[in-house]
Amino acid sequence: MLIQNVLNGDSAQYALLVKRHQRFVFTLALRFAKNREDAEEIAQDCFIKVYKALGTFKQTAKFSTWLYTITYTTSMTFLRRKRLETSSINDEEIFLQLENHTSSFNANGYERQDSHKYLNQAIQMLMPDDATIITLFYQGEQSLEEIGEMLNVEPNTIKVKLHRARHRLKEKLQYLLQDEVKELL
Repeated sequence: MLIQNVLNGDSAQYALLVKRHQRFVFTLALRFAKNREDAEEIAQDCFIKVYKALGTFKQTAKFSTWLYTITYTTSMTFLRRKRLETSSINDEEIFLQLENHTSSFNANGYERQDSHKYLNQAIQMLMPDDATIITLFYQGEQSLEEIGEMLNVEPNTIKVKLHRARHRLKEKLQYLLQDEVKELL
């Protein structure tokens, strides 16, 4: 209904569509680009492409699946065009960029910041395929079927890959947190 309203020229409905999906697109773009400025530019490009191509969206699949495909291809095109160096940026900085983009800190913000910091560091240590699946499943709240459709892989294969990615994420978190545990003892 929302998409049909946009196609009928209701720009307020498009603003609602953007608002509903902007965090998802920004999070994915940030995973690919590794910095806030590029992620914001990618997200803007994505929503421009979405607006122009909305008439081609076949409503047989979920909108988020179609949106992921646009975000992925836009990100890869942007990164190729920009020819970014593969040097890593400070993961705490990534967390702060994401947090500043979505909301301000509350009373438990510092505690949450530490948790997110370690989680984001661990995700960044994963192979790109594992990081993508973890991000789509937990942050993007996509089902196994939707992730499978996005990545052109069977849902059962995604289930196995997600299980393995969780295991590798757990290992990375244990590695990162071993120093924290030593400091507490």
